[in-house]
Amino acid sequence: MKRREFMTLLGGATAGWTSPLVAFAQVFDKRPRRIAWLSGTSRATSDKMVVAFLEGMRSHGYVEGRNFEMDYRFADGHIERISMLAEELVRSKPDLILATITHAAVAASHVIKTTPIVCPLLADPVRLGLIKNDARPGGAVTGLRFSVDGLPSKQLELVLDLNPGATKIGLLVNPDNAHSLSQRQELETAVAAKAIKIAAIEARAPENVDSIFPTLAKERVDAVIVLRDTLFFTQRARLASSAMAVRLLTVWGEREGVEEGGLISYGVSHSENFRRAADYVVKILKGAKPGDLPIEFPTKLELVINLKTAKALGIDVPPTLLARADEMIE
Repeated sequence: MKRREFMTLLGGATAGWTSPLVAFAQVFDKRPRRIAWLSGTSRATSDKMVVAFLEGMRSHGYVEGRNFEMDYRFADGHIERISMLAEELVRSKPDLILATITHAAVAASHVIKTTPIVCPLLADPVRLGLIKNDARPGGAVTGLRFSVDGLPSKQLELVLDLNPGATKIGLLVNPDNAHSLSQRQELETAVAAKAIKIAAIEARAPENVDSIFPTLAKERVDAVIVLRDTLFFTQRARLASSAMAVRLLTVWGEREGVEEGGLISYGVSHSENFRRAADYVVKILKGAKPGDLPIEFPTKLELVINLKTAKALGIDVPPTLLARADEMIE
């Protein structure tokens, strides 16, 4: 057989054959992508966000356990644990980290520089060095803003709608949370022109929670605003129960506090932000760079009222608020 004929036959015989090395590479390329979930809260308090994110992924054809896997870590409200959990996740070599809060994004960015990070609840990302600007983040982090300007002022308005004669308002603040402090400053500016005093009480850890409302009751405050913070979000059931025990009106920045028995909330829908975060994740898994994906702002603000709590406190919710409510819990 001539050499040319032999090579032709060899080529035909090997056309449908793949070497073991190439075959392995092809299988490896089709492995489920690995997404790390890094949260400051507990699994139980994160359930709604997990569900919303997975719904968002399914809308793009991504199903957990089929074409991507999740690796979950929860700090249970102890923010100091997040760095350790971030290091654990990085050792598993995820394709992407979904950092549920800004603290988690900061911790993850400190232990790994190249893995993409998506955060659905970003606060002060430029000041913290996570991004260069909203339009072009420029690094490994992208996602959605946690709030919009003016929310603390709106929460103050809710207090005055429910109790027009209020002269002293309690305020829950976590001094370790820079965003909580900026909210406090905004609120203090808003009350300055209204002859209203602020009685701020600080809490850093779960063990500080039980004394908050008894202390505010002794301060004889007319209402309490619970600033948005991971600690208060995680401990919302205890806080709402304690507020009810001393019969204090509470205004929250998150609906979950009202679901646990708080009176009223106005703020960003966490579930909607987590659902939209899936859009970022899918784009990055398909090859986009996080630094090229602009930071987006919340598109859904919701007003939620617990009518059962209002009745227990003897509060008549104004018809104007009832008409504006996105949801009423009875």
